Amino acid sequence: MGLVTPDFGLVFWMLVSFLILLFILKKFAWKPILGSLKAREDSIDEALKSAEMAKDQMAKLQADNLKILQEAKEEREKLLKEAREVKDRIIADAKSEAVLEADKIIIAAKSQIESEKLSAIKEIREKVVLLSVDIAEKIIHKNLDSDSKQRDFADSLLNKMELN
Repeated sequence: MGLVTPDFGLVFWMLVSFLILLFILKKFAWKPILGSLKAREDSIDEALKSAEMAKDQMAKLQADNLKILQEAKEEREKLLKEAREVKDRIIADAKSEAVLEADKIIIAAKSQIESEKLSAIKEIREKVVLLSVDIAEKIIHKNLDSDSKQRDFADSLLNKMELN
């Protein structure tokens, strides 16, 4: 039963050895253990602060990325709008040039048609005159076979000329 109810000597030596162990631990072990715990706590706090700063920087970067993306979209829309305006202006200029060119071609064609029409009328008149002269010559030849008919015709022409 000695173990269940210890004597005073055993308790004394156990208390002395416990106090010696406690003194040795306090002298040599507590400071390094507490220092390492403090260093560990500081490194964890530093890591948490770094993580929080990284989180803030990531949020800032994401906001900047969204801003840059929005600006890029706006710039793209602006460029597309300018491109459409340039395209519309080029098409309008091309249409107006085409209309002007068509008008010039039409005016030139009308002028050429008028010129050819006048030329054709002149040619027809010349042919009519030649045909009329040929016909008149043949009629006069046939009607004026004799000298007396020729003299009578010449006299009538002279009389008509004097009247005019």
